[in-house]
Amino acid sequence: MKQLKRYFIVAITLLSVGISAMAQDSSSSSIMRRGKNDRNKDKEQQGVQITERMQQFYEETPMSDADLSWMRVIYRQLDLTNDKNAPLYYPEEPTADQESMFRIIMRLLANNQVAAYEYLDGREVFTDQYRIKVKDMLERFHILYTEAKGSTEKNPKFTIEESDVPANEVLSYYLLERWVFDSRSNRMKTTVEAICPVLHRAGDFGGEPIKYPMFWIKFDVLRPYLTQQYIFVDDDNNLPKYTYDDFFQLAMYEGDIYKTRNLKNKSMMQLYPDPDDLKRAQDSIQNRLEKFEDKLWVPSREEVIAAREAREKAAAGDTTKIEARDEKKVEEKATSSRSSRGKKPAKVKETKVKKSSSSATRSVRRRK
Repeated sequence: MKQLKRYFIVAITLLSVGISAMAQDSSSSSIMRRGKNDRNKDKEQQGVQITERMQQFYEETPMSDADLSWMRVIYRQLDLTNDKNAPLYYPEEPTADQESMFRIIMRLLANNQVAAYEYLDGREVFTDQYRIKVKDMLERFHILYTEAKGSTEKNPKFTIEESDVPANEVLSYYLLERWVFDSRSNRMKTTVEAICPVLHRAGDFGGEPIKYPMFWIKFDVLRPYLTQQYIFVDDDNNLPKYTYDDFFQLAMYEGDIYKTRNLKNKSMMQLYPDPDDLKRAQDSIQNRLEKFEDKLWVPSREEVIAAREAREKAAAGDTTKIEARDEKKVEEKATSSRSSRGKKPAKVKETKVKKSSSSATRSVRRRK
């Protein structure tokens, strides 16, 4: 009886252990699935979480005027219909692992993760005084929204459906570039200071679309989020090897200069109304920017020798051309003279002299 009781207790103990193990496995698996779903849900609602240390890594340290010996502020327009700028526009609809740059910006604004500033024509001020309210911006451009859960007056958050984001109407961006020559490193440096999405919307009566600059966002604030999104840059390689941040840091975009900082605060079109003059002015500014650093350095001995040999070769080529031209002229003259000698002389028209019938003519035969 005691032995039977012992077997019964052992069986109950083993059964309870097995049930608890199965319950533990099932609970752990459900926790993992729930945690994964929660992470995906958080990612969809709030986007990529950026730590303060990561944000500080991408923040640009402002340079003092004592460290700069030259600076030029350039306003550039990126046309997204250009093939080189197309990676900023596509895909039109977000996929599982890729979305356009404007959708990233709108998600960050809706979650109150970045600050945007008013677009002031020719006067960009990135202070709290000119920081825009996202709600006012959404109403101004007629973008549908709802207030998100947990939204407060100090921390407003909004929910925007993917179909309500006007990503297909953002067909260009304005860039604020700063070209500086750093005397500490003796290097030319180009940085994108801010970016502004531009809506292209047709009027009520059709015609050409009207451009509506939306807002400015400091680029160093966007960089931690742009580094998380890999993109395609061409059709030859189907692997996304670059990020949005690489696209701007490596200057893989192409855009026209529509303004430079000047005393009159005028755009290039105001300074150069003629299209041909405008194009020449834009090309001249771009060439000066690209060749500014090269003009600062004294050429090496090898470069001086190579330049001298190139000049001598060019001069020798010009001399050879002159000699060849002179020889050609001499040959043409000789050819013309030989052709003139080979021709038969022109016949001289003979004129008959009438014999005079005068009696003063005497015959020789009769002379003695």
